[in-house]
Amino acid sequence: MKRAVYYGEASLRPEDHVSLRGFFVSVPGPGDRCDEGFWFGVTSMSKRYRPRVGLVLVSLTLFLLLWQAIVWVSGYPDFILPSPTAVVSRWVQLIVNGTLWAHTKVTLTEILIGLASGTVVATLLGYLLAHSPLAEQLLSPFIVASQSVPTVAIAPLLVIWFGSGILSKILVCALIVFFPILVNTIVGVRGVGEDLKDLMRTLEASRWQMIWMLELPAALPTLLGGLKVGATLAVIGAVVGEFVAADRGLGYLLKQGQQVYDTAQVFVGIGTLVILAQVLYGTVALAERRLLQWRQAETS
Repeated sequence: MKRAVYYGEASLRPEDHVSLRGFFVSVPGPGDRCDEGFWFGVTSMSKRYRPRVGLVLVSLTLFLLLWQAIVWVSGYPDFILPSPTAVVSRWVQLIVNGTLWAHTKVTLTEILIGLASGTVVATLLGYLLAHSPLAEQLLSPFIVASQSVPTVAIAPLLVIWFGSGILSKILVCALIVFFPILVNTIVGVRGVGEDLKDLMRTLEASRWQMIWMLELPAALPTLLGGLKVGATLAVIGAVVGEFVAADRGLGYLLKQGQQVYDTAQVFVGIGTLVILAQVLYGTVALAERRLLQWRQAETS
């Protein structure tokens, strides 16, 4: 097989090659085998997917004005509901003295390592379960049971078993992102059409070529959808772990602000977590748009 680029659904044509909808495969000649690499085209993002910066700024401004109006009308003290200016002032103070970055760095490390490890394990296990009904029947009860227990109930056990250091928080992040990515992997791999698999077998594709050139591109939209969910859940997992036992991190910063009634600091911690979640989600969404631009071309 000389070239194979997966983009989508099949529509065979009676010519000297097989042309699929977004999938071009040259029919091998005598002695040809599936020995050439996979090429996946990536082009620039369409203008219609660029962030609506103006709308975001308008909505953010309206939110801040409403918040300030509530503070003025209610007359609540700062330890109950601080004003936006008080929160910004506290935010700047924590940035200048280096406290915010020190705690953010710890939480971000936990999130990235936990998300990466959970994604790898969930993807590999999901691929196995998608191809092995026996393995699915054996493992699915335990997997579902693990998700029926709240993460906040498991976190203390992980702290007891693995200590109050960074490892227990990484495990919490990995556990909380595991299930959505696992399910999406199974759905994506099983969604590959049998006609495409038959075509690859006809072209004498190896097992690795089936995975790299067919199953992975076909399942990529679903996999990236699960990864977007996992990216936001990883932030929750890190904070839950830090709430249980930690001496650093944004969860610790939140807890510290709560104990001393520094509500502005609590808002700073919440705002920083929101920014982290938005950046992670946006990064995965950008990768999705880049890698799946063929789908945007089909729908346009």
